[in-house]
Amino acid sequence: MNYRHAYHAGNFADVLKHSVLVGLIEALKQKQTPFCYFDSHAGRGRYDLHGEEALKTREFSDGVMRLLDASRLPAALHVYLNLVRALNGNRGGHDISVYPGSPLLASLLLRDGDRAQLCELQPEEAGHLRSLFRGDARVAVHERDGYEALKSLLPPKEKRGLVLIDPPFEAQDGEFRLIEAALKQAQARWPTGIYAIWYPIKLRQQLAGFHRWLKGSGFGKVLLAELLVHPDNSALRLNGSGMAIVNPPWKFDRQLEELLPVLSQHLAQGRFGQHTVEWLVQE
Repeated sequence: MNYRHAYHAGNFADVLKHSVLVGLIEALKQKQTPFCYFDSHAGRGRYDLHGEEALKTREFSDGVMRLLDASRLPAALHVYLNLVRALNGNRGGHDISVYPGSPLLASLLLRDGDRAQLCELQPEEAGHLRSLFRGDARVAVHERDGYEALKSLLPPKEKRGLVLIDPPFEAQDGEFRLIEAALKQAQARWPTGIYAIWYPIKLRQQLAGFHRWLKGSGFGKVLLAELLVHPDNSALRLNGSGMAIVNPPWKFDRQLEELLPVLSQHLAQGRFGQHTVEWLVQE
């Protein structure tokens, strides 16, 4: 596997994924009972925006940086940005060098009784992850394939929680088939869990099979949120990204309907910006 998220940390797709993740975790915290957070492709957990990889692409310039001066933001986006600022010492302006991956963001929101199970297959990235969470008894790091790990890690003892599936999509269309197989097994073991699946948008027709599978999966509720910064008609670039949320929290669609227009407004590139929030399945 050649993918390294350090080149893409803080880009527009990260902003969508991480603000939705914050909203989901905050919704889980509305109940006092503990929950478990699973991350199938955790990465290193923390990224340096002043590092060689990030500066080579500067994708963060059209992502998180555009939101630092924004005001009157939806709650999840406000919390997300406050966490980013806190990791950077609450320095003013655009003086941001540390960017949190999903595991670090989640850990900052977990309560003492909550747990996190983080899977990362790449040894170097897993090593960074272990160092980051050394001494945090709430967090377990597994250097293994995240899809396979769900077979043994689900259901959690807490019976409540969230699985984030955020693969690198090196397998392109084949990655969707891997996600479908993992979700099918997870559904059998833990049908009430919340599953949030991030996916890239390049050509619209590449998504049809995955959306069709979700419709026929047997899950009672599947909610989609998509953000496009370019037309979805080229396989040569990342034109947008989406989140498919299985078993979303109550009224989470309303949160997304507040969040997506704001993201589209601030992250649009050129004159093009488009967003969608829709129920793919709603029984």
